[in-house]
Amino acid sequence: MPDGTALLLGLTVIVALGFDFTNGFHDTANAVATTVGTRAMTPRAAVALSALFNLIGALVATQLLHTKVADTIGSLVKPHTALSLSFIIAALGAAIAWNLITWRAGLPSSSSHALIGSLIGMGAAGYGFGAVRWDKVGPTITALVTSPLAGILLAYFAMVALLNLLRAAPPSRTNRALRRAQLLSSAFVSFSHGANDAQKTMGVITLALLTTGHVTAGPKGAFPAVPLWVVVLAAAAIGLGTYAGGWRIIRTMGSRIIRFDPIHGFAAQTVGAAVIQSATQLGLPVSTTHVMTGCVVGAGATTNLGSVRWGVARDIGVAWLLTIPATGLLAAALVGLLRL
Repeated sequence: MPDGTALLLGLTVIVALGFDFTNGFHDTANAVATTVGTRAMTPRAAVALSALFNLIGALVATQLLHTKVADTIGSLVKPHTALSLSFIIAALGAAIAWNLITWRAGLPSSSSHALIGSLIGMGAAGYGFGAVRWDKVGPTITALVTSPLAGILLAYFAMVALLNLLRAAPPSRTNRALRRAQLLSSAFVSFSHGANDAQKTMGVITLALLTTGHVTAGPKGAFPAVPLWVVVLAAAAIGLGTYAGGWRIIRTMGSRIIRFDPIHGFAAQTVGAAVIQSATQLGLPVSTTHVMTGCVVGAGATTNLGSVRWGVARDIGVAWLLTIPATGLLAAALVGLLRL
């Protein structure tokens, strides 16, 4: 391999891991905000627990289960040897920029949306709309849209069931027990997040390796297996990013949408983790941020619809709607600059 290509591949891997890191600290709130908001754990302990289980989830999912999510992400743009590494870096740069912008604003936007929008924008601007695998994009966006709706409905009904089950129990005893249970539900969310989100970075790095001939496509052009070193690096990056914490977003998720009791936190976390795990088994890259925010709203709505701060929820929704087109346009602009 020419030295220039080797350096560019190395830079691609580094930038991809940088995106993975920002994904971790951007999405920390998904797992720990409700745990911190209900005072089940201190912020630092909750973040450390989340980082550990993000790492475990990324490693276990890929080594003992499958890499279907990585396959989906890596296949959004038709892979071929002419695919420019600099264009892949442009897509990653656009996704990182959006993560940092929304983090600075304290908005829990979707790292998944940011990456998918950037890859679509890169493919369309770099090689034409025909280079984008729309047969892959359609189901992916469908999953991104429907998963938070599933979270709202399932969290609502889970809360109704819990409230009926525990209505005769003393509130103080119930709150103590549910705070302890939140340790498990928080770990479950973090494990699920690592299993789904780390695979997105693995898919991009493997796409870069495929472009440079370091890995080969499987039978009938199937996306190649993710190398073990890619799995380890991606798992470590998302774990470290999670430990860095996204305190601005934790505040939004933990208290600005709705004031939480332990029962709400436990229901939202458990349902959210179950939805994410289901999507991972189907190979669908869903947004942990979207799912968990939907679960927060669904669980809170059982108490009083007026208790949900709909203004904050509206601002988050606007950020969600803007993410794919904004990152797509940003990635396309970066590709245009590279062409010049």
